[in-house]
Amino acid sequence: MSTARTAPRRRRALVVGACAAVGVLLSGCTGGVSAPSGSKNEINYALPANFTPNWIVPIGTPGHLNTNNASISQVLWEPLIAYDGSSGEIGWNKDNSLATDAKFAADDKSVTITLGDRHWSDGEPITARDVEFWFNLVRENKKSWASYSPGKAPDVWSSFETIDDRHFTLDFDRAYNQQWMLANELSMIRVMPQHVWDKTSDSAAVSDLDRTPAGAEKVWTYLIDAGKKISRYASDPLWKTVSGPYRIKSFSTSGRVELVENEKYDGGGAAHVKQINLLSFTTVAAEENALRAGTVDYGYIRASDLGIKKSFTDLGYHVERWSGWAVTYMPYNFNNPEMGAVFRQLYARQAIQMSVDQKTLSKVLFNGTAVPTYGPVPQGQPSAFLSDEQKAEPYPFSNSAARKLLTDHGWTMRDGTMVCTSPGAGEGQCGEGVEKGTEFKMRVLSQSGSTETDNMMSALQSSFEETGIDFDIKTAPVNSVLSQTGQCEKDDPACKWQLSFFGSAGSWYFPAYPSGDALFASGGGSNFGNYSNPEVDRLIDRTTTSSSLDAMPDYSKALAEDLPVIWLPEPDYQVSVIRDGLGGFAQDSLANFHPAMWAWTE
Repeated sequence: MSTARTAPRRRRALVVGACAAVGVLLSGCTGGVSAPSGSKNEINYALPANFTPNWIVPIGTPGHLNTNNASISQVLWEPLIAYDGSSGEIGWNKDNSLATDAKFAADDKSVTITLGDRHWSDGEPITARDVEFWFNLVRENKKSWASYSPGKAPDVWSSFETIDDRHFTLDFDRAYNQQWMLANELSMIRVMPQHVWDKTSDSAAVSDLDRTPAGAEKVWTYLIDAGKKISRYASDPLWKTVSGPYRIKSFSTSGRVELVENEKYDGGGAAHVKQINLLSFTTVAAEENALRAGTVDYGYIRASDLGIKKSFTDLGYHVERWSGWAVTYMPYNFNNPEMGAVFRQLYARQAIQMSVDQKTLSKVLFNGTAVPTYGPVPQGQPSAFLSDEQKAEPYPFSNSAARKLLTDHGWTMRDGTMVCTSPGAGEGQCGEGVEKGTEFKMRVLSQSGSTETDNMMSALQSSFEETGIDFDIKTAPVNSVLSQTGQCEKDDPACKWQLSFFGSAGSWYFPAYPSGDALFASGGGSNFGNYSNPEVDRLIDRTTTSSSLDAMPDYSKALAEDLPVIWLPEPDYQVSVIRDGLGGFAQDSLANFHPAMWAWTE
């Protein structure tokens, strides 16, 4: 996603009109590209290839959980507590947060939050009532909230108590790890203008509807339905009351977004540039042509193009790798009626993982801009969260070992494909639920628009074939992949998907504290494949409630061994190409972009 829920800041863009470059046709540019104006009042920022922004509402729903959507939303409505790495280190960015302080009780069972003296763009003060509004909506509609995981926010908050306009207390259902609560749970709270949004239709009067369960459900439905009307984002009065450094000027369904400075902003993270233009491209090649034409100020190149970076530096750009606090993977659909029973066998997942040559993929296919991932904790940066077992690669690449693992469990190679010939749950058999004659055939719906991703899928196909596993590849834009491969029940028509890939720039960007409650806990909001393991649930719970230094490494070890997904190389978020003179920020490893920090320094 992301896709994933967390992320803080990221890229840029300027103004554009025709998709023509110097002697090169920019086929595939959907954002519209014109010659650079030379104005220091604008920045052109290139969005990831094949990404079309499709959500601004500060409450995420399934299918809209992408870090770029979150980045746009957060410059319009600032989070209560913004965590990011835009200063070079991950931490609480108070300049772009609405809260100024968080004091935990001595027993770690509550926290009292202080709000800054801030105002909405219409002049009304931002108060605890606006936080309560978000709290009530999410509490009553949590199963429709994409970030929901049972037993986590909002379940962890037993009550909301307003002290005064600028202070409130959240009581917890038990004691929690302060680091996890602050960085992962409280950072999800989005303060919303209750005095504008607490209604059920465009013509309805605003009232305290959110304070009853039925009213909160109706308000939620109204806001979510309004959020689906992308073409009205710039004109709908609903979205004009903001708290962040920017407001919407235009929002095209084709992918171009124009943000202009919120001149009423009174926070610490004011915009340095009056207008930000976010540009959408269908391919990386089209975006690279726009860079060469000079119509993008902050863009990217393929990892495979690092060898020709001089051609960009000669044009007045500098090239920087943007690494992420993330993991990359393909989730299994454990409820798929055809292959779910196979995926539920640990030995089968081990054979699949042994067929993935992460080291070679990282070095050759990604030109050294990716690192192998062997478990649920990011491995691109050193951390105390990572277990020795995950670092050591529990299942080294070996097609021969993978084949033996399958034949030892009742599979026989026939015409190049493994077939279950010994069904049953005993030793040397295929496992519970795997029927005789089942062919080891997998299909993936993979994100389109990335040469590296396409090449990786082809390499995986060849390697799986060596093991005796068929691997069929279909591609679609990332928004389509996310919408077609969600949680499902076995008999649900939407449960036909088997494997999903949405990680061209990393599959999941973590908050500062990389616990897996949303991803791998039973029923987790982003546990797309319905993975469930009671022992892992216990370990995940421990990472959120215990201050023990062993909690995260123990969790890291367990999921490196149990393989809830197919672990894949974690690529840099992107290899950025930035116009000389554009600075004022660090590339945030949490993967969001924060345009208010961008500034022309020359």
